[in-house]
Amino acid sequence: MTPSRGPVIWQYGFRPFYLLASLFACASLLLWVAQLSGVLPMAYLAGPLWHGHEMLFGFATAVIAGFLLTAVAAWTQQPPLRGAPLVMLVLLWLAGRVLVLTPWPWAATIANLLFPLAVAVAIAIPLVRTRNRRNLLFIGLLAGLGVLAALLHLSAAGLLDLPVTLGLRAGLDVVLLVIVIIAGRVVPMFTNNAIAGAGATHDPMVERAAPWVVVALLAADVLQAHAVVVAALAGLAAVVHAARLALWRPWRTRHAPLVWILHAAYAWIVLHLGLRMMAEAGWLAPSLATHALTVGAIGGMTIGMMTRTARGHTGRPLKAGAAETAMFLLMQAAALVRVGGGILAPGGSLAMVQASGLLWSAAFGLYAIAYWPVLTRPRVDGRPG
Repeated sequence: MTPSRGPVIWQYGFRPFYLLASLFACASLLLWVAQLSGVLPMAYLAGPLWHGHEMLFGFATAVIAGFLLTAVAAWTQQPPLRGAPLVMLVLLWLAGRVLVLTPWPWAATIANLLFPLAVAVAIAIPLVRTRNRRNLLFIGLLAGLGVLAALLHLSAAGLLDLPVTLGLRAGLDVVLLVIVIIAGRVVPMFTNNAIAGAGATHDPMVERAAPWVVVALLAADVLQAHAVVVAALAGLAAVVHAARLALWRPWRTRHAPLVWILHAAYAWIVLHLGLRMMAEAGWLAPSLATHALTVGAIGGMTIGMMTRTARGHTGRPLKAGAAETAMFLLMQAAALVRVGGGILAPGGSLAMVQASGLLWSAAFGLYAIAYWPVLTRPRVDGRPG
């Protein structure tokens, strides 16, 4: 890539979006804990709906945008989105975060619909230009996130006769599908590259089934299928993904934090699917399955990939230091407290949510502090990007 003028932070999508996502993940959880504890008034999307909306369509979508804008440039060998277009995309994301707190539902709907669509267009141009058919599916997934965000807003405003949680549930399934696809491509490779003799492998049948069982679960959620159907699909998906993870040999990664965090996050996917099956059967609270996905899987996978890709794309060694290891442990602790604490001590749920929120905020706050200079300064090897 040829050098480009302007601040370094606007040269690649991962730079502003990883930084903003980490700051937002830290601040929004602190606000949610304060709101839940009665310190702050309710937001526009009241209570848990605001919290879920912002974690999904704010935080997770920003990380996906940063990752895909960067990855597509590498996959296609095309110049990345940078400069003024990248600034405008960031401003659109920021508008969505502000407008969701106002009594202007149409403005919030438009902003949160347009951001994923704009990212989809940005990656579609190089993918179509180079006929990179393998990755065209990400265009549809981003567009789906935009549509689901709009459905949530319109349902909350009473303009659509749909459950207000439908957009959140289906949106989480879409993010899960993105993780499943990306993890299948990179986790075995990262494992074998980092650990001699790791032996991470794959089975063709399991690899074909892994995304499709998630697609089936997404379809069941969108169609509001009977709980028995959803439970059966979640149980099947748990078996498939447990088999996939076992083939990656996660027990051999314990001395490589940049790798074990990805395996740990994937293990939370398996746990989420198992808990989802149990929740649909009425054996435990659905929120436990949801937070196994959001805190354990999404939180763990995003902080792991944000660390690894930021180091790789800024010319730094692919090695975790004390700060990175602390981030990963804090994230695992947040998931264990939120899910494990909710199972073992249902009566202490508020305290568990508060503790988990503080651990989550500490993990992403530490990322923002440690990676601010990484994301805002030139590559250490002098190369453009």
